[in-house]
Amino acid sequence: MQQKPTVLITGASTGIGAVYADRFARRGHPIVMVARDIERMQKIAARLRIETAVEIEILKADLNESADVMKIETRLRDDSNLGVLVNNAGTALPGTFIEQSSEDVTRLVGLNVTALTRLASAVAPRFARAGQGAIVNIGSVVGLAPELGMSVYGATKAFVLFLSQGLHLELGPKGVYVQAVLPSGTRTELWQHAGRDVNAIEGVMDVDELVDAALVGFDKRETVTIPALPDLAQWERYEAARTAMLPNLRQQRAAVRYQRTA
Repeated sequence: MQQKPTVLITGASTGIGAVYADRFARRGHPIVMVARDIERMQKIAARLRIETAVEIEILKADLNESADVMKIETRLRDDSNLGVLVNNAGTALPGTFIEQSSEDVTRLVGLNVTALTRLASAVAPRFARAGQGAIVNIGSVVGLAPELGMSVYGATKAFVLFLSQGLHLELGPKGVYVQAVLPSGTRTELWQHAGRDVNAIEGVMDVDELVDAALVGFDKRETVTIPALPDLAQWERYEAARTAMLPNLRQQRAAVRYQRTA
């Protein structure tokens, strides 16, 4: 029997990444876990080896460090057994934009945007040549909602959605599946990073339910999966409104409302 493709998961020591490792292992996929906290990964890996009998590999990496990103890029480029990348590693910041330091903002963008993009860039050419493979990018509904007040975090997640949609258009015809998963509030440690008490927030989803729902979308080959959205038609109308504007966005002249009158 042919071995199932290996799944590389970033941010795999806790939260969404840890549950993805569990679920893909239970599907029979070998797992490569990537995170900074090696002790946590070792505990998860030891349990999964016993419960699933699949191969679990641990790679310690800080994806805000270029050398560590390069190490994971090399693995993604060179390991033909790796068939799924789950770009999950990410963080948030406490406070408002004017309260956040430029150094912290730089690290946030580095992890949520730069590292994610570099890893997708490393693996996409190999997937395209093979005519198969999957890239799962974990975004957030915050990327659709500046009203929620997490300006830089939301901007990074808007980038993740746009990148995923763009890669779907570019790589989909080549046989590569790209999925953007947009969680709403989920019970993970991210809230601690954001300086928020998760128990004081309404409508927070359990992380197991979030990942299980995301995997339903994965199996359906959805481009965008929003586990908390009850009415798919709302997203379809949102997309229809956006695409309806496209013919009007390339005009030789400015719109009449912007033209000066005598």
